[in-house]
Amino acid sequence: MAKESIKARERKREKMVAKYAAKRAALKEIVRTGEPEEVEKAVIALQKLPKNSNPIRMHNRCQLTGRPKGYMRQFGISRINFREMALNGLIPGVKKASW
Repeated sequence: MAKESIKARERKREKMVAKYAAKRAALKEIVRTGEPEEVEKAVIALQKLPKNSNPIRMHNRCQLTGRPKGYMRQFGISRINFREMALNGLIPGVKKASW
């Protein structure tokens, strides 16, 4: 189980990413297609944005336990919870093979 402070940090990052998403996208578009002077200003502006506003810094976590490792995107849970739920028949269409 993840600490509550770690989960809170992730929620804070999610909010920050959402807040700066439009600004970051606009600056990246200028960097990609702008004039050299505009590109330089846009790069500096991108560097001045908060580090946690970059979506790459977000970490996927299990919705049930907060576990960061063994995350399965399709289900939004960790492999351990997936296995337990499949064994109990809570996930339709999954048969126990040889795990």
